[in-house]
Amino acid sequence: MSDAIAVLGMHRSGTSCLTGLLEQAGVFLGPVITKSPWNPRGNRENPRIMALHEELLACNGGGWDAPPTSVTWPTESRRARDAIIESYAHMPIWAFKDPRTLLVLDGWLEALPNLQLVGIFRHPLLVAESLQRRNGFSLTKGVHLWCTYNEILLAYHRRYWFPILSFDSEAFLDDFVRLTGQLRLPAPGDGAGTFFEPELTHRTPAVAFPLDHESARLYRVLQCIAI
Repeated sequence: MSDAIAVLGMHRSGTSCLTGLLEQAGVFLGPVITKSPWNPRGNRENPRIMALHEELLACNGGGWDAPPTSVTWPTESRRARDAIIESYAHMPIWAFKDPRTLLVLDGWLEALPNLQLVGIFRHPLLVAESLQRRNGFSLTKGVHLWCTYNEILLAYHRRYWFPILSFDSEAFLDDFVRLTGQLRLPAPGDGAGTFFEPELTHRTPAVAFPLDHESARLYRVLQCIAI
């Protein structure tokens, strides 16, 4: 079986950028979206995986913005998952990314017990502001969703001890180079990292919105474990 990588992170947290960088480092992504209104270079997501996750969350009584308390994979969803995995079997190493993966990850680990995990996070207010612009969410709802996703990310990290990057890091590309070493990928050559455009990121929230104790604590914890 070929090696597989799952990129984990909350929406609007740099998952698309990280996935694009992995593609530049030689990781196969397959037929992904390369243009979208909210991602100039596309969200780098496979529409089949997105659809699988949407259907899976819906049949468990939730959605990406209303995560269910638990997720059960029905037989039909397992079959769809296995067909997607088979479509990548000809590649030595491949990756997939969809923020919803955090909510349904156990089903992927069931089929891919050696799945390599990589996480990324971003300041909760920056995520909340982005969701406000894109989806019209209140900042309070955006921060709450950020906490939900990143608590799950942290819980999986404690179980599997995989690398996590901070999209807020001033040395993000250097962090990515360290990540390629941990994943045993070839060292990025000249021109690697051109997928990352610093001018498209914002490291300072535009509004003064007080974070609650839990989200501030969680952000500090993630900063401490970031590579």
